[in-house]
Amino acid sequence: MNTLTDRYLAATLRSVPPQRRDEIATELRASIEDMIEDRADGQDGTTAEREVLTELGNPDLLAARYADRRLQLIGPTYYLVWLRLLKLLLSFIPAIVGTVVAIIDVADGNGFGAIGTGIVIALHVTVHIAFWLTLVFALIERSQPTMDLPDWTVDQLPDAPVHRDISLADTIASVVMLALTIGYLPFQHYQSWVRATNGDNIPILDPALWSFWLPALIAVLLASAVFEIVKYRIGRWSWTLFTVKALLNLAFALPVVWLALTDRLLNPALAERLSWLAEADNRNLLGAAIAVGAAVVMVWDLIDTAMKTRRQTA
Repeated sequence: MNTLTDRYLAATLRSVPPQRRDEIATELRASIEDMIEDRADGQDGTTAEREVLTELGNPDLLAARYADRRLQLIGPTYYLVWLRLLKLLLSFIPAIVGTVVAIIDVADGNGFGAIGTGIVIALHVTVHIAFWLTLVFALIERSQPTMDLPDWTVDQLPDAPVHRDISLADTIASVVMLALTIGYLPFQHYQSWVRATNGDNIPILDPALWSFWLPALIAVLLASAVFEIVKYRIGRWSWTLFTVKALLNLAFALPVVWLALTDRLLNPALAERLSWLAEADNRNLLGAAIAVGAAVVMVWDLIDTAMKTRRQTA
């Protein structure tokens, strides 16, 4: 015969250990027959059988219970340990590997394309960490289902989050932008998008500025990065912080505006490859545009900072 019960038993027994199949078959068949008999009064036998088997549920789930086999990749015993370790590894390893690869590519002369390579490598590292860590924990889950892990205590409770008017995301974004600007100043001296007829690099900024102005601007940018960190540690704007921010903005913007308006910012050698810069009017127009842009950014930043300071000190 090939009744629904026979088919249900066959589907269940194929997933249990062979040495227990006869025992489980006898036990399960007896249970099914008893349940059908309890429902048989006033009900068709086929209908009662179908309802009983439906109530027992998926035979694969039933087999897993008989075999004491978990149906998850990582069970609750190890899940929190796996999650904590995964977050820890992903928090710094992909970024470090991607940055190292990008720096090596820059040293090899790949220019800004190295950034893309670094990002791709970081993503590959992320996938590998997630896959291999999960595989290791899945194997541990199945080979050693119980393990004496340290008990949780109240001492492990994290500190309650402190409300900050200055977010960590904004601070990181500001520091990263400052770091990129600092890095670009020496980078453009050796790798720019303008090349001489003999293939040599032509810096965008006047190399003569390295005697004073560029080091001074880098110092201001470094001070601004330190200011962003200090500001985050304090947690909210104050008029003292606003004053420091204003002084740093002026210390960077005013020299840039002055150098741009006096035609001392850009490298004169650019005119050899960019013919439109050979004309004085075009150079003056470009210098004025740079000066206006720097002034607008500075003023907008100060207005935005003043509004935040007023709102947080009110």
